[in-house]
Amino acid sequence: MMGGVTICAGSKPHYTPPPGNQCKYAGQSVRALPIRILSVGKKRSTGVQLIVDEYIEKLKHYCPVEDVRLKSNPKNARDVTAQIEHEDISVMGVIKSNEWVVLLDEHGLSLGSEQMASLIGDAGNTGASSMVFCIGGPYGHGRQLRERADVSIRLSSLVLNHEVALVVLAEQLYRAWTILKGQKYHH
Repeated sequence: MMGGVTICAGSKPHYTPPPGNQCKYAGQSVRALPIRILSVGKKRSTGVQLIVDEYIEKLKHYCPVEDVRLKSNPKNARDVTAQIEHEDISVMGVIKSNEWVVLLDEHGLSLGSEQMASLIGDAGNTGASSMVFCIGGPYGHGRQLRERADVSIRLSSLVLNHEVALVVLAEQLYRAWTILKGQKYHH
């Protein structure tokens, strides 16, 4: 198998990244799913927001993009478990039933840039209306979102603060689209 989405009768789709460092869709036409970047956290620093806005503007040349920020700990829970549950409920409240959900998690699949481009191409073949990339709050993701996610990926073997993860994700999404389009940004 060259990587892709496998759906078995009565089970959840399973994503397998393509092997190696080649994007299987490079230079081909792919369905440009709208992308939503959903992050849980406090107000972003001005510098982070400027960088994210810059990459989102670049991404809009390839597909519609929406940056959604949810407040961390919306019910001001003092207990970490309660905080995670409240954030989980908030996130699940904005995810649409027909979206292809990508969970960003330190234990997720490790992808190279070409594999990220293939993931975007594969998602376009799922019948989903859009892709949503989920960046968790300070204590990570809740159970409902973990169960709902179509794939879990990590951006680094290092644990990244949510603002850094957002910048890295935005840049990698832009890089993935330039790979898909055969443009020179990625060498």
